[in-house]
Amino acid sequence: MAVFILPAAGQISREKIEWLDVWIPDTNDRGLPRVLLVGDSIMRGYGKQVEAGLQGKAYVARLATSKSLGDPALLDQVGLVLGEQKFDIIHFNNGMHGDGYSEEAYAAALPPMLARLRRDAPGARIMLCTTTDVGERNNLDTVLPKTTRVMRRNDLVTAFAKREKLPVNDLFALIQDHPEYHGADGVHCNEKGSAALAAQVVSAILKLLP
Repeated sequence: MAVFILPAAGQISREKIEWLDVWIPDTNDRGLPRVLLVGDSIMRGYGKQVEAGLQGKAYVARLATSKSLGDPALLDQVGLVLGEQKFDIIHFNNGMHGDGYSEEAYAAALPPMLARLRRDAPGARIMLCTTTDVGERNNLDTVLPKTTRVMRRNDLVTAFAKREKLPVNDLFALIQDHPEYHGADGVHCNEKGSAALAAQVVSAILKLLP
């Protein structure tokens, strides 16, 4: 049985405000494959555009959350949504939140999450994603320590995906050298950035559709 490695103090790390946003459309329809996008506010920015881009090809559900790998509650949230529908493709993007968890704890949470996805969505094709970068507010060319952590987590995700023979959608590389894709806060994408992310996500999912 997989177990989580929590921070040294043994405490679950939570943010000042925790949130969960779930969207499951076309719940009574069965004619198309069903896709689940798992992510955070970055995904919430491009999720609707992915749904529009796959219209007529797939039903696209979204699970956006502030929970990070390393927090056992993320397993519960994912399990809740997977219990609602049978999903054919899961596009998993998690790494922006969870500053209270070490990269070791983050990596240790990857196998239990994959096990939950495979258990609750048997037969689903799973794609992991890299997390996008973070720039300084109003000075987006400045690379912050947060991006260094993101890059380390991306390395861990990529290595894990290679071991598990899972495809990776490299969203980090897509916008890394494009500060014009970021909003003024340096974290979230503007309309242009979200459109670019959505286009790449749609393209990646189309390759996995049955």
